[in-house]
Amino acid sequence: MTANGAVMTDHSAAIRRYNGFLLLVAGLGGLLYGIDVGIIGGALPYLEATSRLTAAELSVIVAAVLLGTVFSTLFAGILADWMGRKPLMILSGLTFVVSVPVIALSHGYGPLFFGRLLQGISGGLIGVVVPLYLAECLAASNRGKGTAIFQWMLTLGIVAAALVGIYYSYRVEAVSKVADVAEVLAFKNQAWRRIFWVSMPPGVLFVLGCLFVTESPRWLFRRGAALRAHAALLRSRSSGQAAIEIEEMAAIAHEGEAKPGVKIRDSILQKKYAIPFLLACVILTCNTATGVNSLIGFNTSILLQSGLSDLHAHWGYVVFTVVNFLMSAVGTMLVDRKGRRFLFILGTSGIFVALIAIGTLFLRTEKASIDTRQLVQQLVEPGQQLTLHFDRGEASKLLAAAGYTGSEIQSDRASLAIIYSYGDFTAATSFVRSDDVAALPIEITRASCVPSNKIEALFKNPFANFAAAQTAPLKIEKALIGRVPEASHGRLVALGLYMFIAFYALGPGVCVWLALSELMPTRIRSNGMSIALGLNQLVSTTLAAVFLPFVSKHGYSSIFFLFASFTVVYFLVTALFMPETKGKTLEEIEAHFAGRA
Repeated sequence: MTANGAVMTDHSAAIRRYNGFLLLVAGLGGLLYGIDVGIIGGALPYLEATSRLTAAELSVIVAAVLLGTVFSTLFAGILADWMGRKPLMILSGLTFVVSVPVIALSHGYGPLFFGRLLQGISGGLIGVVVPLYLAECLAASNRGKGTAIFQWMLTLGIVAAALVGIYYSYRVEAVSKVADVAEVLAFKNQAWRRIFWVSMPPGVLFVLGCLFVTESPRWLFRRGAALRAHAALLRSRSSGQAAIEIEEMAAIAHEGEAKPGVKIRDSILQKKYAIPFLLACVILTCNTATGVNSLIGFNTSILLQSGLSDLHAHWGYVVFTVVNFLMSAVGTMLVDRKGRRFLFILGTSGIFVALIAIGTLFLRTEKASIDTRQLVQQLVEPGQQLTLHFDRGEASKLLAAAGYTGSEIQSDRASLAIIYSYGDFTAATSFVRSDDVAALPIEITRASCVPSNKIEALFKNPFANFAAAQTAPLKIEKALIGRVPEASHGRLVALGLYMFIAFYALGPGVCVWLALSELMPTRIRSNGMSIALGLNQLVSTTLAAVFLPFVSKHGYSSIFFLFASFTVVYFLVTALFMPETKGKTLEEIEAHFAGRA
């Protein structure tokens, strides 16, 4: 072999090693994002049992991550353009690392909220900057694989969080058999703290990995550092490909000049940017409108209402996360072979079928529900509140008083959900099963429905009379008693959920991050990604907030049919308007939307 051939071989080996390292860093970023989403699920029961926080405060602790994500997502693009992709990745990792001890060592509501807010800020930054960085650094031949690995490891983070939660649930059960109440509470107090401590090592590894990658060549070129951009490209592709991409960057840059030295101000409202920007926004909005985040967050509640026992429902959620992880791996292998558009169409088709099947299963059982609102209204206490322990005896009394003589609803397997109001403000309880001996009583108070101040009231119902609601009587709008289906029905619903997440992970789960980063033209990519992902998070937060009240009032079948209707829009958008971007450089994709060859 000649000396020149040996040098080329060494360079090829270095390229492979560096691309592998980029994929590792991307995976760690996805892992952190997944941990952000899933870690609270395992810790929340023990935090609730030991922290003495009110229900409202616990809800804020859970929602603080979403709040931080929405806030940081909106500014991630501006920060990525100002300080660079690499420094922002390091900052996002450090923010996550700092959040862990803030949470795990906290004693009180304030530090907990601040720590969770930091985790949300970290997740929002990671969700924008890591896919952005990968799209700008990886060669077109493996860009799909790199971004898919981000999603794959994101699902691993959710699986890991679920498994940690299951592990500590068994530990708590073992301790409760041999220890007194004080010792059990002390162990629970340590359990939720340890769950957060376990999430810290991936954050440290992500920060260390970011220190050894180069800055984005596209960002460097736009800053006038063409030589550094070329050097950055040489770390991940051949010299010939690097030269071609530098020429493409220069060609795109020259289009922004009306005459030498005069640049046109970049704007997403320019015609050549509007179509890809709007397409990315619609795809990101439809992606979360499939209900995926709600089905992850409320998975156990859905399985409980479908007929499974508490233990089987929790294990069902673990299986759900594992299916998500495994099918994301399949999608990772297919995305650069079959293409993005094919996987989008395949995935949305399967999601639609799964949602319709689950909705139909629930519809068959919800038809037998009866409304006992007048009977429950009579149980309201003089202080305009209600405490109702819905067990087998209470279910039998309500069914008998309602004159129910059918056989479909049995008192030993019944469920109850109450929709109630104080003045113009309405709320709903979650479903309670009569066969759940450990279920807490249904407690309805003014504080559970009426906001605590005018600002909160404005967001909850801007047309409501806040002053009148503070003295209005409790009105029971609905009190629906339904049948808890058999375990066989629950297993069918579980299979439907597994089908949903399998097709989601195979198609949209992997491809949505690519759509976010590939469709945006270079000049607006960072800010455009921020806006699109911000819309995604806003829809996700809204659906999560209305999920339980909606199913309490209209049933689980209605919410699944609603998600299915959104999925139809998703399918049509990707089938009719989504171009295939497999194997194309970012500049070639931009030229497609600009109408150039």
